[in-house]
Amino acid sequence: MNASADSGKTPGCFSINNPPFNYTHSIASAYFSAIFSGLGLSSNLFALVVLVKSYQRTQSRSRSSFLIFLLGLVVTDFMGLLVTGSIVVSFHVTHFNWRRLDPRCHFCNFMGMSMVFYGLCPLLLGATMAIERFVGINRPFARSANVSKSRAWSMVGMVWVTAGCVGLLPLTGMGSYHLQKPGSWCFFNISSGPLDMTFSLLFSLVGLASLAVSFVLNTVSVVTLLRVCCGREAASRRRDHEVEMMVQLIGIMVIASICWCPLLVFIAQTVLSGSDLQVRYLLLWLRFATWNQILDPWVYILFRRSVLKRIYPRMDWTRGSIMTMYPGFTASLRRLTHASLGSAVSKVDEGGALGVDDTPTPLQPLPPTF
Repeated sequence: MNASADSGKTPGCFSINNPPFNYTHSIASAYFSAIFSGLGLSSNLFALVVLVKSYQRTQSRSRSSFLIFLLGLVVTDFMGLLVTGSIVVSFHVTHFNWRRLDPRCHFCNFMGMSMVFYGLCPLLLGATMAIERFVGINRPFARSANVSKSRAWSMVGMVWVTAGCVGLLPLTGMGSYHLQKPGSWCFFNISSGPLDMTFSLLFSLVGLASLAVSFVLNTVSVVTLLRVCCGREAASRRRDHEVEMMVQLIGIMVIASICWCPLLVFIAQTVLSGSDLQVRYLLLWLRFATWNQILDPWVYILFRRSVLKRIYPRMDWTRGSIMTMYPGFTASLRRLTHASLGSAVSKVDEGGALGVDDTPTPLQPLPPTF
């Protein structure tokens, strides 16, 4: 009696959306999933090879730490596309029955956790990279004494653990993972129920807070770096690497903001308004978020001096700072930064902000890293 009753009971992950579905909107097409997964995997694999070679060649401590964070980001994006993409593409190819394959919701919970984990990791890593660059540019002595390669890897590991803990919360009762239309993926339940709302807002706020931290710290770092590049052009070769890393970090931040903000805001708006979930918009913003994993590796691949040198061979990439390529723009930036920072700039220099003579190690010609 009890066994038959249990067998007829609908598992929790299918209680809201029970397969099979009849959802045929073009945004749910199998071609989208296959193309996105293939393009993202190949891009991240290529970037991983380039990053490993650069990491093996570099001798700069600050650049080594930055490359470690980039390696963590690329590995995370690659594994995220591999795990979630393989499940989605397999569903579209085989049309397997979720209830027969996963009667106890273990597989659905795993995919839901993967979606949360691989979604939050790039945002948290972006914020961590912004903090590392902020400290490296504004407090170089403190950073030199505290940040090593092993510590950089530890920080990447802490990001993974943090995202993993958030992904485990629905299994403890805060929220729940459910099969989502068109039946190819699982995600946390986006509803106005107390526990579901709590987890939905937590996911959205963690993502938005990471983007906000990245924006604020990157802005301060850029202003400081522009002042150094514009005001003191000695030791410009060392500054070139700082500029290059900041350009790549700004690119990562801009892409993450464009790709993730619509989904994060949509989730928060849906649960706070108490309105029904619009599946079409959920899938659309999810596609936007997937583009983040595809475009991230190309930021590093394209925004390197070795690549730019091939694109613009007539430009002198070896003399002076990168900022000297635009003398008129440099003069404007000098006036802007001096006017905006005022007397605070001199106080920052006295307190240990990045200056040409403040670097922890003697200036020397940089080894080839590309």
